[in-house]
Amino acid sequence: MPQYQNVLDSPNTNTIFMVWNFKENTAYKNAFKKLCALVINLNHSANTRFPKTQSSVILGISYNAWIKLDLPKPLPKELKPFVAIKGEKHEAVSTKGDIHFHIRSTQQSYCVDIVSNLTDLLNDVATCQEEIHGFRYWDGRSILGFVDGTENPQGDERTNFGLIGNEDSAYTNGSYLFVQKYIHDMQAWKNLPISEQEKVIGRSKADDIEMNDDEKPSNSHSALANVGDDKKIVRDNMPFGNMSTNEMGTYFIAYARKFSIVEEMLERMFVGEPAGNYDRILDFSKAKTGTLFFVPSFDLLDQFSN
Repeated sequence: MPQYQNVLDSPNTNTIFMVWNFKENTAYKNAFKKLCALVINLNHSANTRFPKTQSSVILGISYNAWIKLDLPKPLPKELKPFVAIKGEKHEAVSTKGDIHFHIRSTQQSYCVDIVSNLTDLLNDVATCQEEIHGFRYWDGRSILGFVDGTENPQGDERTNFGLIGNEDSAYTNGSYLFVQKYIHDMQAWKNLPISEQEKVIGRSKADDIEMNDDEKPSNSHSALANVGDDKKIVRDNMPFGNMSTNEMGTYFIAYARKFSIVEEMLERMFVGEPAGNYDRILDFSKAKTGTLFFVPSFDLLDQFSN
């Protein structure tokens, strides 16, 4: 069975997310081969040098990059360019990205060094589109003050919902990776009484207890973002940003066995269920990016490196 990248790990205390785009007329194919070998090396090294820090770097590849790099065909069954989802008021935008890195550790120094290693290799052949430095906020809360990821699958469920199985045998133990950078209007959010904030989320702020169905608003985040107990994703969201400039945000990151589950969730949030009854959290959180990637197993990365 192919060894999967560390997509099932829990959120760490320090995280850096990076999105890169290849430059035309450069030797990016050769650099990509070296990159695959480097990612394998960095993870092996982390396991040996820092075994208690849960340190890792995960590499994701978009549809457009897969084509550019002449990677194997047929492609993973649900890998495609993400198409923007437009509701009456809000939009899940689609943005360009060839390569995505998800770097995490209990030690911030590890994350910084990994970024340096990756940048040294890619600078001549690619441009960094995003570099987001995330941090753990208290007991795993978003910067809005509510616990994030409570509905994440646990134990063996993480494998079931986070990794591709035999339904796409060429890509077993790979994972679909979808990311969005959200910026929050913190001043508007702070102006809401806590009781109203709780109605937006559908949970209590202090204790993270979900509202009963008869009291939870139908346009609350927990009502619309949950598409069923048999359709879960592995979230690894992290807060980031600058408080003084009102540019605090959440980097939404989902690993999934099926991207169609993420699409269904986004449709409910942005279009609404029924249409027009959109996720009220979007009145305070604007999606600035949206890109789909595929995370190959380490075995596939090893093939790509040759």
